[in-house]
Amino acid sequence: MAFFTPLGPDRWMPSVHTNGPWTDGLQHGGPPSALLGRACELVEPRDDTVVARVTVEILGPVPVAELELRSRVLRPGRSVELVEAALSAGGRDVARASAWRIRRAEAVSIPSRAVGPAPLPEAQGVVDPQGWGRGYLQAMEWRWVSGGFAQPGPATVWGRMLHPLVPDEEPSPLSRVLIVADSGNGVSAELDIDRFHFINPELTVHLHREAVGEWICLDAATAVSEGGTGLATSVLSDGDGPIGVGAQSLLVAGR
Repeated sequence: MAFFTPLGPDRWMPSVHTNGPWTDGLQHGGPPSALLGRACELVEPRDDTVVARVTVEILGPVPVAELELRSRVLRPGRSVELVEAALSAGGRDVARASAWRIRRAEAVSIPSRAVGPAPLPEAQGVVDPQGWGRGYLQAMEWRWVSGGFAQPGPATVWGRMLHPLVPDEEPSPLSRVLIVADSGNGVSAELDIDRFHFINPELTVHLHREAVGEWICLDAATAVSEGGTGLATSVLSDGDGPIGVGAQSLLVAGR
């Protein structure tokens, strides 16, 4: 079963795999971010461009219910162009993404100076952390280098999709990155999930190259300040090394 099943042109039905950890019937941010990223790639598609930056705005709870998807090119261009996609439920926008697509060109390669990822660990079994809802977490395979869902503090974890994003289609590198990147705040949580919400209203991912392979590594940390704001930051990598960075602003509040 895929994360999303098409119901017709621009209409999608989420599966149980999208269910988030906070409230049953509401999606984790990863699957809709990946679906929006896919739409940003497919709107007036160009083989000569690569997505360099995606920002996802989560405008409200995203239900595990029928969604409408629309996309358009906001700023066309020969070398760079800005595209956007939006998801709506019941006539109301619930999430929106904008992405910069940059034309591929020959250039000198300068490796990232970010610390490379730890090797992919051996299989570690099914993740089922106490207090976290079932759905998205079990639809992904997680292999921890350090930290854990039940352990507060920074964490390094590899993740991969156990199911396709949409039926009969290999997920794109961007989809694989976005569906994992939105977990930065969850894997590096500093507060007890039974006592606090730490919800991200947005996700921004910058990429300097496309991901290779199924596995994406998150090296994540969270800072929380007085006033109920926080910031989760992640170094994103694949098996060949760093590919970019992700960041999430956080709403931090008691349950």
